[in-house]
Amino acid sequence: MTTETLLRSETRTITYGIIGCGMMGQEHLRNIALLGNTTVGAIFEPDAEMRARAAQFAPNARFVDSIEALLDVPDLDCLLIVSPNYRHVEQLQAIAGKRPLPVLVEKPLFTDPEHARAIDAFAASYPAPVWVAMEYRYMPPVAKLLKEAGAATGGIKMLTIRENRFPFLEKVGDWNRFNRYTGGTFVEKCCHFFDLMRLALKSDPLRVMAMGGQAVNHLDETYGGERPDILDHGYVLVDFENGAKAMLELCMFAEGARYQEEISAIGPKGKIETLVPGPTRFWPTHLGAPPVAQVIRSPRNPKGPEVQEIPVDPTILEAGDHNGSTFYQHRGFLELVRGERSAPDVSLLDGKWAVLMGLAAQRSMAERRAVELSELTGTD
Repeated sequence: MTTETLLRSETRTITYGIIGCGMMGQEHLRNIALLGNTTVGAIFEPDAEMRARAAQFAPNARFVDSIEALLDVPDLDCLLIVSPNYRHVEQLQAIAGKRPLPVLVEKPLFTDPEHARAIDAFAASYPAPVWVAMEYRYMPPVAKLLKEAGAATGGIKMLTIRENRFPFLEKVGDWNRFNRYTGGTFVEKCCHFFDLMRLALKSDPLRVMAMGGQAVNHLDETYGGERPDILDHGYVLVDFENGAKAMLELCMFAEGARYQEEISAIGPKGKIETLVPGPTRFWPTHLGAPPVAQVIRSPRNPKGPEVQEIPVDPTILEAGDHNGSTFYQHRGFLELVRGERSAPDVSLLDGKWAVLMGLAAQRSMAERRAVELSELTGTD
């Protein structure tokens, strides 16, 4: 922790500097506003429309025209990076070179295999804590599954994650339509799930096998004469060092599903699973109240599934599209900035592994073969 932080009192107001305030940045702003003794001091957002929207949620924030100007604002305690994926590494490096404050950086941490070495160098020298934003860890039903999975399963041997959701939304400049800016769908969207796999299985991946494609979405779109090349569906199999196996199913033209995420963990003692609904703003009013998340325990003996609903405070639920998780993540990051915890929940190494797994999946799909993670890490 740098001396700039000076975070000793629980009642001291913590001031955030924010890089990027598009759709996800505004979700962060809404959730910061729910925390006590916090304020947004400065925002760098190049797009005029996004600046106007962000000002609604952070009316006292000063808008600046560059990262350098943001870092010159004297009373910042921490930084939040919510810019397009491909900008994260260069922005972390700029911060390190001028003012190394605690950082919460959105996923994915990087988008290109060549960035991994830059992240290693950054991690080795950066003097303040960096937390990689992996919101799915903090969805209350997912957090409950992670907490109880060991006891419920007797040790996870198989882990399955399914996300049936809506297509990619429109972003400023349409950057999320192209692999070169996102890292590819298995990186951009699925790094969340690869992070959950490592967390739940407490092991690192050995190899990845994937297949996928672009079957439905964005086929009739063009941007600057280019058609989007992002995937809209796929399967990924992952083999882990401890012998556990994991599978991901992603479909981005399935927003008609009642639940958006389904996660199941199975071991010698039984199965535990969770069902998580999508954003409440997308639930049709004619269907009545939106579904509530569930955790289901299915022991082998005595047989008999046990269903538990996991409601989320409506105020927190309405502040974002991630089942309340952004609030809980920010609460943890604030504790880190205040010095009430010694390390981030999601380290730079965690963020790096999640991207490498996504990149391995992209390569596996393109080359139609299993990809060893050692090919990306440079290890034997």
